[in-house]
Amino acid sequence: MNTPLYDIPLKRLDGSPTTLAEFQGQVLLIVNLASKCGFTPQYAGLESLFEKFRERGLQVLGFPCNDFAAQEPGSAEEIQSFCTASYGVRFPLFEKTQINSEPRHPLYAALIAAQPASVAPANSDLREKLAEYKLLPLHDSDVLWNFEKFLVHRNGQAIQRFAPDVTPDDPILLAAIEAALN
Repeated sequence: MNTPLYDIPLKRLDGSPTTLAEFQGQVLLIVNLASKCGFTPQYAGLESLFEKFRERGLQVLGFPCNDFAAQEPGSAEEIQSFCTASYGVRFPLFEKTQINSEPRHPLYAALIAAQPASVAPANSDLREKLAEYKLLPLHDSDVLWNFEKFLVHRNGQAIQRFAPDVTPDDPILLAAIEAALN
C-alpha cells in the first residue's frame, strides 16, 4: 500500500474534507452502502454494531455507492435523510464513492489491494445469483456488491474482508470484531 489508509483524502456526506486519521487507534468496519438494495436492512445491524462496540473502539464507516445496479441514486441529502429516518443511523457517513467504477477511490484501491478476497457464508449463492443476472464485477478481487465489509485493525491495516451476505450479526464477523478489539 503506497499511502497509509489514514492519509487518504475523504469527504463526509456533507461535503466537508476529512481523512481516517480522526479514527486512528480504533477498529474500523468500512462498508459500501445503498438504499435500494436487498441488503439495505443491514443498516439496522450496522447501527447496532456501532452502538454495541463503539465504547470499546469500533467505528462503522459508511460509504454510499451507486456502482452496483444503480442502487444508490440519491443525493447526499436524500441519503442522510433515508439513513436517519429509516434506520436511525448515527455512524459516520461519507460522500458517494466509486468502488468498482473508474476512477476507483484510493481508499477502496488500498482496501482491495490489502484484502483481495472476501469471507462468504458457507451456504452463499450470491455470486451465482449475480452471475445469472450478468452483474458480476470484472475482476475477482473487485467488491462483489453493496454491503461488502472491510475490517481495519487499530494499526490501520485492513485485516479481513466480508462478503455482502455476511450480515452484521453473523458470528464470523462478530468474532473478527471481538478479536480486533481485544
